[in-house]
Amino acid sequence: MDATDLDHRTRTRSGCIPPELVSRLLERGHADVVEQQAGRGEWFCALAWARLLGEQDRQADAWEVLAPYLATGWWTAVVAAAELLEGWGRIDEAIEITRVRMEAGHPMALESYTRLLARHGRAEEAFTLLRPHIGELSLAEALVDVAAAAGRHEEAAALLAPRAEHACSDFPWCCRGLSRDMTTGLLATLLERQGRVDEAIALLHTDRTSTIDHREQLAALLARHGRLEELRAAAAADDSRYAVQRLAGLLEERGDVEGAIAAYRQADGATLHAPHSAWELAQLLARHGRGDEAIEVLRVLTEARTAVPTNLRTGDDWILHALSELYLDQGRPHDGLVHLDALATAYGDAEDWESYRLRLRLIAARDGVDEAIARARSHPEGTTSYAARHVAELLTGAGRTEEAIVVLEQHAPANSHDLATCLIDLGRVEEALAVLNQPTSRRAGPVDGRWRDESPF
Repeated sequence: MDATDLDHRTRTRSGCIPPELVSRLLERGHADVVEQQAGRGEWFCALAWARLLGEQDRQADAWEVLAPYLATGWWTAVVAAAELLEGWGRIDEAIEITRVRMEAGHPMALESYTRLLARHGRAEEAFTLLRPHIGELSLAEALVDVAAAAGRHEEAAALLAPRAEHACSDFPWCCRGLSRDMTTGLLATLLERQGRVDEAIALLHTDRTSTIDHREQLAALLARHGRLEELRAAAAADDSRYAVQRLAGLLEERGDVEGAIAAYRQADGATLHAPHSAWELAQLLARHGRGDEAIEVLRVLTEARTAVPTNLRTGDDWILHALSELYLDQGRPHDGLVHLDALATAYGDAEDWESYRLRLRLIAARDGVDEAIARARSHPEGTTSYAARHVAELLTGAGRTEEAIVVLEQHAPANSHDLATCLIDLGRVEEALAVLNQPTSRRAGPVDGRWRDESPF
């Protein structure tokens, strides 16, 4: 077992049994397979099996499962083992295995170690360890959190204050990510935890050129403390969607659904320039049984954005996905198809697969699965591996899993996770494992293994 290989397979979800399929194996009664694979280098199986054994008060057996992974020195295994030990109440052991990695110089161990100390009555010690590292963003965030348990808010603020004056010349290199804006946010968090809410609000208001992060933090703070009128003012003045979102959420929690809807509408949330706000408004309406109004919000948005076709083709196509789902949820597949046809006509060119596939579930709901599949296969991209996945989804949704397997197998090893899911559902577990365990190529990284040039996705 090799830490580099484990890390690669875990990050890329390739050449391994991913966590969602481990859960599926357990749900389908294949715990014996999970146990077996846990001993064969399948990390997600090992983690799930160890958790199950722990729940059955078989902690020694659970530890034996994780031991080979821990022996590699792989940090992910260390974190998981520490979490299990902590959950079992074996705090000293959890602290110890994390301390060993910290003293060995692992770059992520100090934060984990100090947060663990703080959770278990050793916050003063944790604060002392973090104090010299105030210039590193993740450790500064940890220090702010630890300060609460240690009762050292004032000292934490004093450490951060000089950095609030730093003007970045080459972010994030000049300040290791702890910029003036980040520092201001952390100082506001400290003030809020001390009960100095007005000062925290004033601090976040101070710089009118503050980042979106500040506007989001300010809106969340106002909502947490029920500062409704200030939140209304922020929503009216803020061109981001955060204040409107928090205002609507607070009003909805208080039972004022009409007020929440009005907050979005008054902020022009459903306009060409605020697709996320339009989506949030549509979700709000749908939650309260007003699905037709929700559809209208997104329909108007998509039609407005047709004037700039690239908006819906390159980045905002998720709006059409959301609208199609609403049409399905409201039992209006025909109207959804009419709308998509109108958009296609407005674009004036052939629809690529990503646009066309939105029709499939609507066609299936209106005309049946076979018609949807026939239409899919008539598309120029309908026989590709990525189209096969969507055709298989139609078949499995209709209970025709065997046919879905045939479709997916034609493009193996592409869509291996989808194929394995279907095979597991039919009890063909050995075939599923064979599909998942196909070797994958990997580009070599530097000798020291600290940096890798392959994508984690």
